[in-house]
Amino acid sequence: MSDTSPTAPGPDPFRVSDESLDDLASALAKTIAEVRRHGVILDRLGSEPDPVPPADQQTDGAAEAGAAGPEKTDGPTSVFILALGGEAYAVELAALSNWVNHLLLPVYGREISTTRPWCAQWHEHPEAVARLHALWLAWQQLTDTEAGLAGPSTWHRDHLDQALVHLRAPDGPFAACTTSPTRPNHRVLTTPAPVQSGVAA
Repeated sequence: MSDTSPTAPGPDPFRVSDESLDDLASALAKTIAEVRRHGVILDRLGSEPDPVPPADQQTDGAAEAGAAGPEKTDGPTSVFILALGGEAYAVELAALSNWVNHLLLPVYGREISTTRPWCAQWHEHPEAVARLHALWLAWQQLTDTEAGLAGPSTWHRDHLDQALVHLRAPDGPFAACTTSPTRPNHRVLTTPAPVQSGVAA
């Protein structure tokens, strides 16, 4: 004989209020941004050379080399991109480009005009690279949870606004570049030649 007992009713559907949904969306956006930031940091750490082990863990050859005199390091003494060279510079520039293209420009890019030029080849302008990298470093520090709730506001006020004023000024690093989206242009302006100090022989 078949069982004809009625199926037990399922649980009531779970509903989330609009306010809670907004909170969840905000928390998810923050988590995604944090994951991306950690990914960039991990990429940077993966490209750095292995640290020198402590003296008590060095092999005999390494200990002897250390005993011969102070070790010279070829690595950068700064995280600033202008202090980097070769592969380290290329890796840092790639990470910076990712941040500029996927966060900075979509949110803060604004329209190109004669009073607000831009260059799609910004990475060929040393001043732009330096300013954007400094802006990115500050963003990493001030959007970290340890920066507190005012961190993002401080980043906008003290770093973003100032950087954009200088980068996109009519006489800034992109002065000879694109001033109209319909007429792309790129030209790196020449800088003053260094003055040769006259030393008497």
